Amino acid sequence: MGLAAEDDCVGVPMLNSLFSGIEDRRDEMIALRRELHAHPELAFKESRTAARVASMLESAGLDVRTGVAGTGVVGVLRGARPGPAVMVRADIDAIAVDEANEVPYRSQTPGVMHACGHDGHTAIAAVLAGLFAAHRSEIGGSVVFAFQPAEEAVSGALPMIEAGTMDDPRVDCVIGLHLWNEAPVGRVGVRAGPLFASADEITIEITGRGGHGAVPHRAIDPIAAAAYAITGLQTLVSRETAPLDSAVVTIGSIHAGTAFNIIPERVEMRGTVRAFKEEVREHTLRRMREIVSQTAAALRAQATINSRFGCPPVVNDAGVTETVRQAAVEAVGPEAVFESDPTMGSDDMAYFLQRAPGCYFVVGSRNEERGLTGAHHNPRFDFDEEAMVVGARVLAAAAVRLLGR
Repeated sequence: MGLAAEDDCVGVPMLNSLFSGIEDRRDEMIALRRELHAHPELAFKESRTAARVASMLESAGLDVRTGVAGTGVVGVLRGARPGPAVMVRADIDAIAVDEANEVPYRSQTPGVMHACGHDGHTAIAAVLAGLFAAHRSEIGGSVVFAFQPAEEAVSGALPMIEAGTMDDPRVDCVIGLHLWNEAPVGRVGVRAGPLFASADEITIEITGRGGHGAVPHRAIDPIAAAAYAITGLQTLVSRETAPLDSAVVTIGSIHAGTAFNIIPERVEMRGTVRAFKEEVREHTLRRMREIVSQTAAALRAQATINSRFGCPPVVNDAGVTETVRQAAVEAVGPEAVFESDPTMGSDDMAYFLQRAPGCYFVVGSRNEERGLTGAHHNPRFDFDEEAMVVGARVLAAAAVRLLGR
């Protein structure tokens, strides 16, 4: 599907050529995705993936940096004329999951799987880099293709930024996509404002005094203190978060004790705090410390609370998001574009969006008829590869618009 040659349509000839190129390289993009899927690599171990991407970028004539933040790759396409710099970000890592799918491209690495679509993100961006390189003479500005490691560990974006990924050229705006099995293939979700939540990890240790279960008055029971603390933490959402705001406080792990009749010395709990607003995030973390420490003290125990900051919320810029929405309408038609719901999941795309205005959008990849319905991070996750064509079209249209073509 090409673009109508309307006067107000930006970069029609170039974009129609890009759309044709995406269709021509459809099989290559799918083959690359399947190759990456069969050879998944965990955070900061993506050496094979990085080498494959770097080779493609170098063959296309981009300026390529490897070893960025360990295993990241950056390819810069400098146009023939001055202009803005647009970053296209793709994440490249897999997760520690044993794949349960019986497909020809099944993971060949036990215990590691592309269960979140990053193989698709990488294939889309790598192919698009080659297609844009063929139009270098028509481009005013630059396109920076950033292939980021360690998104699943929410620890790859910030080191890439610190390594200068956004500095030469100075990035003016950032775009990226996430294949999304929550929506049917062919649909594109775009939303201004918060899209993904912040994510922080909490470790709590409550220490009492061990003793015999038959004489609890001679002990200080850390399990009882932990139980009261967990109950108290739930009021942070129900009673301390404004009804029109959102937050999550989850204790997902609790370990204590060795026998049914022994009061243990200590309890360890681990959990997560998530929010869409920084002020809600900060308040929740501060009050969590107060509730846990004071509840433990009231029951004669002591508490230690440690936070490991994950990443801030993903917040889309209104102006860039509107440009991406228009691009999505051009790429797939207005009936396929919807306003996506925010999710309490997290993504360290957030750090790039803190440094430059941008838009992170979702591309439906679910196909009920083919049984491609597995949730993200599930051992049966897989997606309809037609979603990659849709995503590539939207990214191409958005980049062309943002370059001002």
